[in-house]
Formats: sequence, C-alpha cells, structure tokens
Amino acid sequence: MNFVECHEEPIHIPGYIQSFGYLIGIDANSHSITFFSKNITDIFNIENPEQLFDKKITDFPESLKSIIESDIYNSLDKFTRRENETYFDKVVIGDKEYHFSVFRSKGNIFLEFEKVIANPNKRISNKYDNFYIIDDEQEIWEQLLTTLSSIVNYDRMMVYKFMMDGSGKVVAERRSENMESYLGLHYPESDIPRQARELYLKKRKRIFSNVYSETVPILSKTHETIDLTYSASRGMSPIHGQYIKNSGASSSFSVSIIIDDHLWGLVTCQNPEPKHIDLEDRVQAGIFTALASNAYSSFRSKNELKYRLELNEKSSQLKSEFLKNNSLFDSLIQSKKEINELPEADGLAIVSEENIVTEGVVPSRDIIENIIHWSHENVEDNIYISRSFLKDHGEKLNLDENAAGIIVYFIDRGKKNMLIWFRKEFDEHINWAGNPEKTIGVFTQNGEEKQIVSPRTSFQIFTENIKGNSRRWNSRNIAALQSVRDLILETSHKNYNTIKRLNDELKKVNEELDSFSYTISHDLGTPLTVMKLNAQMLLNSLTDGSEKSKSKINSIIEEIDNMAVMMHDVLQLSRAKHSEIQLESIKTNNTIEKISENAKITFNSPKSEIIIKECPDVLADKTMLHQVFLNIINNAVKYSSSQENPKIEIHGTEDGDCIIYKISDNGIGIPEEEKHKMFKIFNRMDNAKKFKGNGVGLSIVHRIMKRIGGNVDYESNKDGTSFILKFKKP
Repeated sequence: MNFVECHEEPIHIPGYIQSFGYLIGIDANSHSITFFSKNITDIFNIENPEQLFDKKITDFPESLKSIIESDIYNSLDKFTRRENETYFDKVVIGDKEYHFSVFRSKGNIFLEFEKVIANPNKRISNKYDNFYIIDDEQEIWEQLLTTLSSIVNYDRMMVYKFMMDGSGKVVAERRSENMESYLGLHYPESDIPRQARELYLKKRKRIFSNVYSETVPILSKTHETIDLTYSASRGMSPIHGQYIKNSGASSSFSVSIIIDDHLWGLVTCQNPEPKHIDLEDRVQAGIFTALASNAYSSFRSKNELKYRLELNEKSSQLKSEFLKNNSLFDSLIQSKKEINELPEADGLAIVSEENIVTEGVVPSRDIIENIIHWSHENVEDNIYISRSFLKDHGEKLNLDENAAGIIVYFIDRGKKNMLIWFRKEFDEHINWAGNPEKTIGVFTQNGEEKQIVSPRTSFQIFTENIKGNSRRWNSRNIAALQSVRDLILETSHKNYNTIKRLNDELKKVNEELDSFSYTISHDLGTPLTVMKLNAQMLLNSLTDGSEKSKSKINSIIEEIDNMAVMMHDVLQLSRAKHSEIQLESIKTNNTIEKISENAKITFNSPKSEIIIKECPDVLADKTMLHQVFLNIINNAVKYSSSQENPKIEIHGTEDGDCIIYKISDNGIGIPEEEKHKMFKIFNRMDNAKKFKGNGVGLSIVHRIMKRIGGNVDYESNKDGTSFILKFKKP
C-alpha cells in the first residue's frame, strides 16, 4: 500500500469529469478525436462511442452537426493559437442550449459542453467602479461578497487569505442566518496543499456542483491520463470530496484572488444542498473578483506609497544626524531611539567590537553576547530575521522572553560591528476550523489502495496556544531595516571617502617629508665635512692657545659629529621606506656576533656580557636585516653600559610559520608612561637623555620590520628591556 503526501496527489489528472460536463478531445494538428467523456452519447446521437476514435468531428455531419456549424469550430485555428486560453460560445444540441468552450493544452484541443441554466433572479450591478471608491481593506472584501451574492448566492460565502506558510484565514464572510460563522478561523496548509494552490493560479474559477454525484470517466484510445488542469468540469480528488462532505456541504464554488501575479486568496462558497452555477455567472463572478483584487492592490499600493514617503522623511532626518558625527558608532548611539522604532522593535543592541549599547526592552548582556557569538558562527548573510528565535534556540542560548524575535544586521563582520533588534514573546492564540493534526486514511483510486492524510471530520473551533514566537516582522519592518542599512552604507561610504582623501594628503606630505629628509641628509654631508676639517685645522693651529679655546673647538667638532650621525640615520630611515628589498633566507649568527663585538667597542663597554644562543635562519632583506640588529643590539649595549654588570642575551626560536628573536638587556628600562612614543622619530625617553642618540634608530627598525612582513614589539620593567623581533620563517 502506497503512502501519498497531500502535495503529491495528482489532482490535475483524475481520469474523470463531473456529471454536469461533456468533453471531447481532438489532436491539435490532425483534429482527429483522441479522447472523450463516457457521457458524450447522452447529448450526441452516437450508437457506438468507440467509433469516434481517430475520426474527425466533420466525419459525423449529422450527430455532431451543432459543433460543426459553430463559429468557434469554423475558426478553430484562430481560437486555439494560444495555449490554455479558453473561448466560449453557445450551441443548440437537440432542443437544449449548451455552453461550448474551447482551449488548447499540451497538444490537444478540448471541446467542453455544459447545459445553459437560466437564472431569472439574477441581479447584477453595472457599477464596476464601486470597489475603487472604498478606502478600507475589509470593506472591499465585504462589498465583493455582497456583489457575488446576487450572482451565485451560496449559503456560505467567504474571502479566504493565504498566510506565508500556506495556511489560510477567513477574513470576510457572508452567510445565511442558520449557518455557523467561520470568520477569523484558520485552516491548515494541508486543506489546500501546494499543488492545489498552483492549480488555482492557473484555473481561477472552480465549481463542484454535487459532491455526491457519480463521476464520468474519460475514455482514451491510448489509455493515457489526460491533463484536465484547464477543464471547467474536471473531477475533484476523492480527498477533497470527502473534505467537503465532512464540512456539511454538498456543493462548493471558488474564485482565485490574484494580487501581483500571486495567489493572495480565494472567494470560496459552500452550500448544504447540491447547486450548479451557470458558466456565464461563474465568468461574471470571476470578473467582479478581479475588479475587487485590483481595487485592493491599488489600496495597498497607495498605503505603501504613503508609508514609503514617511520612511524616507525619517531616513532623511536620521541622515542629517549621522553626518554630524565623525564616527559611525557615535551616530548609531545618538540615534538609537529612532533606529529602534523604525522596524517597530521592542529593543535594540548596537555592537562594536567589545562595546554593547542598548535601547528599549532587551535581554541581559550575557544573552546578547550569546546571540552575537551564535550569529557569527551560524549567519552567513548580512541580515538574519526570525520571529521564532526563542522557540528555536531558547534552551541552547539560555534566552528569555525579550529575545523571542530578532533581526541581526552585520555592519562589518571583521570589526564585529552589528545591530540586533529584539521583539518580546507574543502569546499567540490561533482558532482553527477543527483540529489541524493530520490523520491517515485509506482511499481507493483507479483500483489501487493508497494511504493519504485524511480530511478531518470536525470543524469545531480548536484553539492552539503557541509559545516562543514574537509578532511577525512584516514587509514594512523589512523595508525599515533596509532603509537603516542603506543609510549606514551611505554614511560609511562618505566617511571612507573623507578618510581616503585625508590619507592621500598624508601620504603626499610623508612622501614630501621623506624626499626632504633624503635631500637634506645627502646635500648637507659635504658642508658638514668642510666645517669639521676647518675646525680640526683651527684646533691644530692653536699650539699656544688657551685650554678654554681648545675645549670650545672640540665641542664644535663633537656637535658636528652628532649632526652627521643624525643625518646618516635619517637617510637610513628614508632608505628603509623606499629601497627595493629582496627577501631571502639569511643566516644571522655571524652578523649578530660582529655587531655585538663592535657595539662593545663603540660604547666603550668591554665588561658587557653578550650571550648569543640559538640563531635560526630568517626570511629578510640582507641589508635591512643588518640595520635592524645593529640598532637593537647597539641600544641594548648602550643603555645597559652604566650598570655594574651589564648583560645582554640574544635568543631565537621557531613559532609555527614565524621566527621570534628576543634581545634582552638589564639596562635602564622604558617608563610605562612613555611607551606610546617608542617608535616615533626623534622621540627619546626622559631617562635616556644622558646617553648619546637622536631617536631615529627604533623608527628605522619599525619601518624595516613592516616592510619585510615582520613585526617589532617590546617588554620592559625596572630590571631591563626585551625587544621582540618577529620574522617570517624561510
């Protein structure tokens, strides 16, 4: 026994039609008869229906005379040029008048007949514009039901709106006094499953005249199943037939409500007694339903335009406030009340790295941090929306009622900048038309037993209480969110352009400064050399001069030497930025040993103990690497030379893809309050001013390490300083 899901039932190919209809199918090319309903002999004088197969309508000039003489049949190619478009005519068969419909579908032309039923009580209004003067959604649908009641006049008439999940709700109703009200009741998705909704979009008027009448089988020479999607008399599925019987009805009629090419809902009518509606009346009902649908669409568009204009006005005001601040985070905080209210949220969290600023009713900080962590791990898009967040993740994330619904918007994932809107838990009570729980039943179709979801037998109100949800985030809330997003992107773009312009100006100034430094350092070299030579000659000429004069000249020579060293260092700094580099694997041991020995001589510190341990190879530029170790080791020797037992230790280690060198000394250390200016040019620590130097060396090191893809840092206390050089591993 096969189990068939509701949405899997092939309701478009039932294999039979309803008893009020008569059907003949002909091949679209040859016009030969390929299938027909078994009851065709009831209206046409044909003794043996089997003789119809492979014959043309014109082969039966007497029996099928009324078809042959009809205007539609005589222009069949013209009327069947387009697929699935139905054309109507009337023909007299015997002494009775019939509606004659023609359409082409999937290689066949369908010729469909049903009796004309006169309705002397029909009162149709000619005021087609009545719907457009109504400025209220509910009134539009009530006016539609009032209008249709004069055409079809079923005992129960309802406007049924589809929800986002496929379930439905009765939003308007007109009924006889003895009928129970269904207004406001909900119906589960399985009542009108997916494939049924798709058919309502294609075939927009559907009638079941009598659910208790016998169906009429379709006879086909090839025994293939015929697609009856567009047939007015298509038979109903046994499941739907049982559903109508269970509801206490014998007849039903429905018209699709189409809004923006989507199935918005249905006008659905039920009658306790069998009732057939004439084809013309069904068409008329379809016209009025289309008019009401267009009026509703116009009403909705007008309201939406009004809302969008109001939203644009609020966004413009927000934009003005945003542009008053240089920081996006500051702008968001200043306007947090307005940002919270735009999507009608209960609360808002503004997140920037480790900072969280809230507005309105929000969960605790711990819960917000849980949501932030969950969002980074689970949300792939920039926007995440849920009204069932508490129900879906409450236990795992330890949520409370203030986080039942959320919207997450990632401003910048890298900087952990995001907005989170919150909605409180909403106690939802849904009144269903009967218990929506599915039950399984067995049905026989085409001689085969099948298990399928059985239609419920009771339509008594069943109330479902739903926990863990918030109010729905509607389309306007989403539009407000998008407005905030666009405003943030626009503001960020303007800030980016401002920062880019300032960076470009700063880059130009730095380039000019580097060029100036290079020029000064290079061009002043010769005058300084001349000045020093002249001073030395003057010193040598003072054979009998006073000691005071000699001291002053020596002081001049010393300052010239200091200036020359500083200019040399500035030149090295400029080269560190602009020189071409060639990265290669370099052995460091010999370089470190030579620099260490020379440093002891340079700074007249023979008692300095320099311990050199492991020296792994590094990836660097040979010339620049020498500059780095020269400056760091020289500083270590220089600033520890005044100690009683100066000690320097140099040690290299591997750390994953990196090589870490640590150069430690027991020198004067670096005061905590001066750490911020360590790598700035010409900056010297207060406790280092008794030592010779110009404050350029560490700037050179910092610039070189950045250029070769490494980094420089340090640790310092009263017992000394350790510089940490991080290189890429070869």
